Amino acid sequence: MANTDPQAAREINPEVPHSARVWNYWLGGKDHYPADRAVGDQVKQVFPDIVEIARLQRAFLGRAITYLVEEAGIRQFLDVGTGLPTADNTHEVAQRAAPEARVVYVDNDPLVLAHARALLTSTPEGVTEYVDADFREPERVLAQARRTLDFDQPVALILMGIVGHLPDYETARGIITALLAELPSGSYLVLADGTDTAPSSVEAHRQYNENAPLPYNLRPPKEIRSFFDGLEPVEPGIVACTLWRPAPVDVGDHREIAELCAVARKR
Repeated sequence: MANTDPQAAREINPEVPHSARVWNYWLGGKDHYPADRAVGDQVKQVFPDIVEIARLQRAFLGRAITYLVEEAGIRQFLDVGTGLPTADNTHEVAQRAAPEARVVYVDNDPLVLAHARALLTSTPEGVTEYVDADFREPERVLAQARRTLDFDQPVALILMGIVGHLPDYETARGIITALLAELPSGSYLVLADGTDTAPSSVEAHRQYNENAPLPYNLRPPKEIRSFFDGLEPVEPGIVACTLWRPAPVDVGDHREIAELCAVARKR
């Protein structure tokens, strides 16, 4: 494990499976414990596609950020529920294309906080900041982000695999609406989350939630699509992660997966 913040480290329990560490395990990272690997393997046994979905979601994020920087001209990113750092984090992809890009990561998890130093690296021209705030408190998230980001200029709001941690649909939609309301016209929402369309995925998540301190709730596709109401989805729209502007080497993989994503512009 990387060097950690002493206060945060005291709050980390390696005996209890942790969603960020399990996800890190599926992505091939190094920040996980036996309890996380045990749960990750249990889910994989029921739903083998989960590892591929984790990596496909990560690949979509990279393509989305590249599009936003190179084609949409976005230079500010608010990544909420960032999780543990792995390869090609938001700031790395953005600043690779635009060194002056400014990125704010938001999470309230002690484990992620312990790894904040790994996130707080930036090009000399840009800024990378970490905010300790709860996604369920959008006012606090926005207030903290304003210290780094200019809300008079467009911002890309990134919500990758986090909305499923909110069990109530109306609450989830309300938080997304509150976050977007403070961003100017020309901002974007980048969101991906799991659907309840694959029986094996539903069963795997049921078993995962039995052991997880922070359960993950799959949703009907219509609910995930509604998170983009009032926005202008970028082509090809709200689709499976495999279908959102795949790289040339991935074009042949048009298989539907239980994960929807989109990049959408605020009018």
